[in-house]
Amino acid sequence: MTPAAGSPRTPSPWRILVEGRAALDGAELLLRTPALARVPKGRGGPVLVLPGFGASDVSTTVVRRFLRHHRHDAVGWGLGTNRGDVPDLVPKVIQLVARLSERSDGPIPILGWSLGGVLARETARERPDLVRRVITMGTPVIGGPKYTLTARAYAAQGADLDEIESIVEARNRVPITVPITAIWSKNDGVVDWRACIDHDNPVEHVQVRATHLGMGASAEVFDIVARRLATDAR
Repeated sequence: MTPAAGSPRTPSPWRILVEGRAALDGAELLLRTPALARVPKGRGGPVLVLPGFGASDVSTTVVRRFLRHHRHDAVGWGLGTNRGDVPDLVPKVIQLVARLSERSDGPIPILGWSLGGVLARETARERPDLVRRVITMGTPVIGGPKYTLTARAYAAQGADLDEIESIVEARNRVPITVPITAIWSKNDGVVDWRACIDHDNPVEHVQVRATHLGMGASAEVFDIVARRLATDAR
């Protein structure tokens, strides 16, 4: 079911203080490592992991190590820092997915964190033949950067946030036909959680307790991701 949500809003700059709890997500991961070891394993196929805005493959190191331990060939995107230019990046991600899909002889799953999830969704929208499943973590599907802490930075650089929102709305009218799992949290201090709720596609929404930055080292998130990927591997 799609969670009931009002209109998203731009987070207050003070909201970033919530992200101080990210350390607790990492601590919980250590405590729950024995339980996570019992999560179903994959079959060695590739999983592309995409970083968020301003981040690189370094940010996804922990989740990729976890997935490799669970028999998924988790790979980073290898494109350096995600600068947020979605129109420029989507074709590059499609090329990467096409290579991985050819190597695995079939469509592959994509895990995208924050803006990385936007790139994953757009890749699936454009080339559903290459994508088996999309899993997003704290990804704004409404408004682009408008309802995130990056909104003011975009505006300061001359970006028209309302125009970007209109473009996103138009894109969302083009359906995504592959399965999507959207992981979201009311403890997200970077993206307003209401902007993570997809009202246009049959998405599985899963609420977690992690912060935005903590999702990359959250036992709760890792359990969800591994179980969805293992289901596809059967």
